Amino acid sequence: MKFFVSCAKGLEYLLADELLALGLPVATATIAGVNAEGQLRDAQRVVLWSRLASRVLWPLAEFECPDEGSLYQGVVAMPWEEHLHSDLTLSVDAHVSGTAITHARFAAQRIKDAVVDRLRGQGQERPSVNTEFPDVRINLSLRKGRATISIDLSGGPMHRRGWRNAQNEAPLKENLAAAVLLRANWPKIHAEGGGLLDPMCGSGTLLIEGALMAADVAPGLQRHGSLPPSRWRGFDQAQWKELMAEARERERIGRAALKQVIHGSDNDPHAIRAAKENAEVAGVAEAIWFGVRDVVDLQVPPQATGCVVCNPPYDERLAADNALYRQLGDALKRAVPQWRASLLCGSTDLAFATGLRARKTYQLFNGAIECALIVCDPIAVPKRESDGQPRELSEGAQMVANRLRKNVKKFKNWLSREQISCYRVYDADLPEYAAAIDVYQEDGGQRRTFLHVQEYAAPAEIPDVDVRRRRNELLSAAREVFQVPADQVALKSRERGKGGSKYGRFEQRGEFVLVRENDALLRVNLFDYLDTGLFLDHRPLRWHMAQEATNKRFLNLFCYTGAATVQAAVAGAATTTSVDLSGTYLQWCADNLALNGKGGSQHQLIQADALAWLEAERHRFDVIFCDPPTFSNSARAEDFDVQREHVRLLRAAVARLSPDGVLYFSNNFRRFKLDEDAIREFAACTEISSQTIGLDFERNARIHRAWELRRHGA
Repeated sequence: MKFFVSCAKGLEYLLADELLALGLPVATATIAGVNAEGQLRDAQRVVLWSRLASRVLWPLAEFECPDEGSLYQGVVAMPWEEHLHSDLTLSVDAHVSGTAITHARFAAQRIKDAVVDRLRGQGQERPSVNTEFPDVRINLSLRKGRATISIDLSGGPMHRRGWRNAQNEAPLKENLAAAVLLRANWPKIHAEGGGLLDPMCGSGTLLIEGALMAADVAPGLQRHGSLPPSRWRGFDQAQWKELMAEARERERIGRAALKQVIHGSDNDPHAIRAAKENAEVAGVAEAIWFGVRDVVDLQVPPQATGCVVCNPPYDERLAADNALYRQLGDALKRAVPQWRASLLCGSTDLAFATGLRARKTYQLFNGAIECALIVCDPIAVPKRESDGQPRELSEGAQMVANRLRKNVKKFKNWLSREQISCYRVYDADLPEYAAAIDVYQEDGGQRRTFLHVQEYAAPAEIPDVDVRRRRNELLSAAREVFQVPADQVALKSRERGKGGSKYGRFEQRGEFVLVRENDALLRVNLFDYLDTGLFLDHRPLRWHMAQEATNKRFLNLFCYTGAATVQAAVAGAATTTSVDLSGTYLQWCADNLALNGKGGSQHQLIQADALAWLEAERHRFDVIFCDPPTFSNSARAEDFDVQREHVRLLRAAVARLSPDGVLYFSNNFRRFKLDEDAIREFAACTEISSQTIGLDFERNARIHRAWELRRHGA
């Protein structure tokens, strides 16, 4: 069976790894969860053993749901008498998106009504509702007009471990705490005899979760006790008892081997009192040392190696004391400089305030709050020295860094709202630092952040020594702000040479990085070519075309690596056809399609001169994208000049449109002039350039121009 395991945003790839380690044959990360495959026993094992999951949803039915009437009819048609008795209590959780049904509570009520009506129609009594501790919890997911009805096998939020009696004002959820510990590599460090330290431990969540993790205690063991998590009739009670028996035996062995290497402190005595109470209930009080102590008085633990985990304070408005974060960073560098640290900070700005150099940074969500989890290994990175003095950012580099932070803050809400992970963060904002900086965030893997820096040619009157200095200052600022190592920065720098400026030699690393745009996975190569395989400025146009291409025939001319093709395919295009003269780019396009499970005769790749192919082709298409190069002088085709050939090209493309089809034409030739009089003879043409420029390209709105063309009378 396929089932869904939900989690907090940012934990998807950790959760997928955890599920595979638990023995599931398939676990694929998606937004806020993992699509898993396995047997019911596998799903029940996840309920008992997952430290990261929020819910485990076992689907019962899926159907089209354009309105609330369809929702009711779809649920009432289900054989609920096979799933629950009338003497059991039930509860319904609903998650809706789209315009069909907009109120989750209303949807939950209609599902409850349908279940009750079905059971009463079968001669059973009306079941009772218990929203807190139901016998059977039903879940609705309504997305893109399709409803999925599932049983929540977990019976409730899985972050609750069953030991929390006391808490401070803002307790960290246990599944987020587990993520912080896993990023710290705590299980391996404990196995090797290392210690665990939280100098701002609050009510002890990180330390208690760390102790239970080290002791191999199943997260669901104390939560469920002697009762199964669900009394759904399909729940395999015998298998659950076997899983619980196995977990209790592992707990017995693990607690006996638990080392006393865990230390926690806080300057609030009430928080320490709550932490001790919680540790007592969890059965790990003997394994953790707690003390009342300010972070500036942090003591050196007895273990030579270990890891620090911490969730420094901030509130829902991200109000926090930057000085406190700096004190934390300074204390860790003094007390445990060679340890590893995993710190969940309220924002990237607060993470920066620690003064620690992060080896990796992850985006996590603590409820609705977007946080930055930084991993430092080691905590104190030796600074490069010059004449015995630490190397700091120069005045110019600091100026660039300030501008980068300003742009990051400006884009933050937009990036989160649009779920954008690849974007332009700087485009010669400061004229003397003339370069474009693009951010590429890896999807999956190590979730690394890469920077793609394209330096513009400096005027001839600027001395080479100043060009190199400014370049180094720009790179230093970018690495400092985004906390990335040098090998994750790709520099494309124009150098002066015979015949004018030219780009220097590229690296030959052969390294492809997976990124995500909307729902599509794409391969980019940041180091080996002038371009990366993804033109970021066309992001809004690709999204618009993908929505328009659903259930339609899509043609991509001069397709390059096929990013627009993949977007259309993922959005449900009936067919896609991609044309390019380069076999390398077509293979890249094929690889991108395969990444997203798209291939076969439905998605054609054609190696040909696009203009010659168009004039010979007789099929029609509903959506055509044409983004030609400015010039091309390939030995396998006639020379191409977009200014000279655009009327011929557009006439041939419009001729291939279906009666109601649309052609999107774009190019980035700065001096391009559209021959409107000639085009008016065969098409209606509207310039849409302003609608195709994203927030990150507003400074350089001439990055491309775009037009929409339709056949006369369409």
